Amino acid sequence: MPEGPELFQASRYINTECAGITFTGKVEKFEVSKNPEVPFESDAYRISAVSRGKELKLTLTPLQREDSKGRPMDLVFRFGMTGNFKLVPVSDMPKHAHLRFYTQEKLARVLCYVDVRRFGKWEVDGTWQADRGPCVMLEYEQFRDNVLRNLSDKAFNKPICEALLNQKFFNGVGNYLRAEILHRSKIPPFEKARTVLEELQRGLQVSGATLSKKVKLKRKNPDLLEACHLLPMEAVNLGGGKGYDPTNREDAAIFVEWLHCYSVPGMKSLRDANGRTIWFQGDPGPLAPKGGKSQKKKTQPKSKPAVQSSKLRRRPSRDPNG
Repeated sequence: MPEGPELFQASRYINTECAGITFTGKVEKFEVSKNPEVPFESDAYRISAVSRGKELKLTLTPLQREDSKGRPMDLVFRFGMTGNFKLVPVSDMPKHAHLRFYTQEKLARVLCYVDVRRFGKWEVDGTWQADRGPCVMLEYEQFRDNVLRNLSDKAFNKPICEALLNQKFFNGVGNYLRAEILHRSKIPPFEKARTVLEELQRGLQVSGATLSKKVKLKRKNPDLLEACHLLPMEAVNLGGGKGYDPTNREDAAIFVEWLHCYSVPGMKSLRDANGRTIWFQGDPGPLAPKGGKSQKKKTQPKSKPAVQSSKLRRRPSRDPNG
C-alpha cells in the first residue's frame, strides 16, 4: 500500500476537490521532510493531478503569466507506504503534512501531502520514471503488449509472484494486488513467470484487444494480464462506484471485505526472494523457496472488518518499488 488504485484515487480526489479552487502563495514544506523544497510561488494558481501506475503527477498552473515565470510546474510523487492527499481547513492540518498548498478562500484551506511513515518522495519538475512500464489500469493494451513482447527478459526467469512486482512490466501492481491476481487466476505464486505468460503469447487465450469492456467484465476466467487490469479497476470502484478512502475506517472495512486472499484468515503465506510476503492457497509452485515454511493465517470470524482493517494498516513492509 499504496498501489495503482490508491494513486488513481488520489488523483481523482485532487481533481474533484480542487476543481475551480484558486491557490495562492508559496508551496510550504514541513521542515522534517528530507524531500526537496518546491521553488514555486504565485498569487493565483490551480492544481490538477494525473496518475500512472505507482506515480502521481501534480501540476501547478499560474493564472498570471508573471508568476513563477508564467509556466506550470510538475511535481511527481511516489507514495511509499502511507502517502495520500487531504484538503482540509488550515486549523485541521494533519500532523504529518509534508507539503502544503494554501487556497485563496476567505476561510483558507490547505491541500496537504500527508505521509506518516515518510517513505514517500516527490520530484520537482519531475517526469514519469523511464524504467516504469505502461500503467496496468489506464494503459491496458500498451501494458499487455509490453509484457508479451519482452518475455525473453530475465525478469521472467523468476516466479510469477516476484515478476508481478517488477514495475518495468507491471506498473501499479504491489503486494496486495499480486496476491489477489494470482489467487483469482488460480495460478501458484511460485510458478515460473515465463511458463505462465508464454501460453498467452502463443494465443491460447483470446487477446484483450478483441473484447469490449462489457464482455471483459462478464468473463468468468480472464487471463492473468486481464486480471492485472480488471482487479485494480474493481478496487477503485468499491463503495458503490465512488471509490474508497484507505485512511477512512469504514472504507477500509469495505476494502478488507473485498480481499479474497491477501492477509485473509485461512490462507497460507511465504516470503519471496525479496523478503516480501505472498499470500496464497494450495500448492505454492515449483520455484517455492527451499526450506520456506508456509504459515497459515488463523481463521477468525469475518464479522469484525474494522478490527481487521486496523491490522492491515499496521502490517505492510516497505515497498522498494513504490
